[in-house]
Amino acid sequence: MSGPGAAAGPGWQRDSSGLSVLAEEPHGAAPVDFLQELPSCQSARRRRGGTQERRPALLGTAGSRGNAARALQQEKGERRDPSAREYTGCMAEKRIIRDSQQADTEHSSEWEKWRRTSCKSLKKALSEVKGLSSYLVLWRHDIHNIEGKYGTGIQSYFSFLRFMVLLNFINFILVFSFVTLPTIISKYGVFNSTIAYTSPKNIDNICTIYEPNDNKGVVYFYTYLKDLLSGTGFLEVTSLFYGYYLIDAVLISITKYNLPLAYLLATFAYLALSFLWLLKRSVEGFKQNLVHDADPFQSYCNKVFAGWDFCITDPNAARLKHRSLQYELQTDLQEERLKQKIAERTMEEKLRIYSLRVFINIIVIAILSGCFYSIYRVTVFSQEDSSDSDNANSLVNLLVQYLPSIVITLANFIAPLIFSILIRFEDYMPAFEIRMTLLRCVFLRLASIGVLLFSLWSQISDCRNDKCEPCGYNYKLYPCWESDVGQEMYKLMIFDFIVILAVALFVDFPRKLLVTHCSWKLVQWFGHQEFEISNNVLEIIYGQTICWIGTFFSPLLPAIATIKYFIVFYVKKIVLIHTCKPAARPVRASGSNFFFLVVLLIGLLLAFVPLGVSIAHIPSSKACGPFRSFNTSWEVIPDTVLLFPKALQDIIFGVTSEAFAVPLFVILCIIMFYVIALDRAHKRMVEQLREQLVLESRDKMFLIRKITEAQKNP
Repeated sequence: MSGPGAAAGPGWQRDSSGLSVLAEEPHGAAPVDFLQELPSCQSARRRRGGTQERRPALLGTAGSRGNAARALQQEKGERRDPSAREYTGCMAEKRIIRDSQQADTEHSSEWEKWRRTSCKSLKKALSEVKGLSSYLVLWRHDIHNIEGKYGTGIQSYFSFLRFMVLLNFINFILVFSFVTLPTIISKYGVFNSTIAYTSPKNIDNICTIYEPNDNKGVVYFYTYLKDLLSGTGFLEVTSLFYGYYLIDAVLISITKYNLPLAYLLATFAYLALSFLWLLKRSVEGFKQNLVHDADPFQSYCNKVFAGWDFCITDPNAARLKHRSLQYELQTDLQEERLKQKIAERTMEEKLRIYSLRVFINIIVIAILSGCFYSIYRVTVFSQEDSSDSDNANSLVNLLVQYLPSIVITLANFIAPLIFSILIRFEDYMPAFEIRMTLLRCVFLRLASIGVLLFSLWSQISDCRNDKCEPCGYNYKLYPCWESDVGQEMYKLMIFDFIVILAVALFVDFPRKLLVTHCSWKLVQWFGHQEFEISNNVLEIIYGQTICWIGTFFSPLLPAIATIKYFIVFYVKKIVLIHTCKPAARPVRASGSNFFFLVVLLIGLLLAFVPLGVSIAHIPSSKACGPFRSFNTSWEVIPDTVLLFPKALQDIIFGVTSEAFAVPLFVILCIIMFYVIALDRAHKRMVEQLREQLVLESRDKMFLIRKITEAQKNP
């Protein structure tokens, strides 16, 4: 075995290039003793206690396993005929496969030829349409530039903002088509439509009195400006608010359009659409986040070896892609460095950090409690004093009306600054630091809206001294309480937009000018600002939650939100480019996108609570709105069901009964347990496949080492 044509060990021989390779034995006779030394074989023997033989799949050499894989591909090819592009192999093999497929096509029937040609043409057309549609994506070029200059973390914020514009625009189209448009058509008699009114029954006449101030006669410009900011006056009698929709039905020829039912179903529709859309995007983000967190080293290798887009030909696009990858790698290295630092902490350092975190959380709870109490007291004061008719058109009255919005905005502006300072002492990871700050600020903002609505409901349902005996609510202070709630949501939306513009004009740009042109130490200590992703995302979530809650009381609020976010995109872009510096601690986009959507989904779920209370619990106004003939807004559903045929009523009542709900709950529990068991099985399979990949790599290294030894000792 020492000759030039032999190698050390059984089954070894030299190939044409002079390398020693493992020759395949005839009739599948493998060098079993040699393969017993493979790491995968030893690992399998340890798991089975060393008593059982290896499976045939593990006994074969690398070449035999490759042959088995190719045979499996041939079996799959018999069932499916994919294109040559889908095969894994070198270009020469793909050309052979392509030529073989073309030769087979020539001998096929006319129908088969037509089918293949049609499928190929359809795929090409769809690919071209998809490529062209990418150019129609809103702000595609702007977001691409932001990604290259400032990283994917900030790019995720602007992508999130674009999603909000699209979501609100779709919600506006939905509500406008089914609620506002039929009302406008009926009032102007389009399509020979007529209006049907139903007088409320068994209702005291005093409950039906509603006289909004529509500013008749000579009106000053100041009054118009005040009405535009507060939603009162001429805006109160427009389609912007709930009180405008007085129609019970629209009659077009012989068709009757039930507006109260459409109003309620449109509310459910835009909430369901938002929930499903957010859920879909959250699941996609969760998959990406799960893949990244499962194996950081794999993610790092993907960026280094497979992160470049070789379709890029433009130098500017190549430079932007290079910067994007640089920011991603910088984020990875920063996280690994901090993880190493956390792992090296002593017990004394851990106790100090945990004690400090507990103390800081106590301070945070105290700040939140003070903010909530202030909002409650201010809202009660504003509702009691803004109804003063002597100062209806004064500046003081406008300030009193905006007092809850001002206090909420101040709390939302000051408290996050305090939270951002406190979070630095808690020594969290950069991504977790953003999430913790965002959660605290989200709780503050969403709870602020809840406290405001609770304060309004306490005034609406204040039945002391027989204030709401004939109507079921405080009709003297709130003759159309839905429009009043809509005005509060409108003021919050407008004031939030004004604050965003004011901060950009009077804080961000002056700070940039001072830091650039002033050499004072105090000014230089502040320095150039960084783009705070958490605070900016919080503004979006806060405004969107207001929109979801307020759309029932102000149906055109999604249109205002669409315009607002459209302008905010350009404002934030200008602020980012001209006043901000790159972040010292980069943020990963994969986790940020998912977390932003989850927090927004929490805001949507919390919006269900006040809407559910308003629809099902608080009596509807008897002087305005489409539900004035019903005790609550929800009563339109059972009244409509009673108009259905008897068989359909029985089906609906059966589906909504306890006899159907209990078996459905049991079935859902069984399905849930099955999905959980399936998920665990998939996790075990993934672990086994990952372990198999590791063993395969060890086998290759073992074989390479043996080949090297054989070459050294021929």
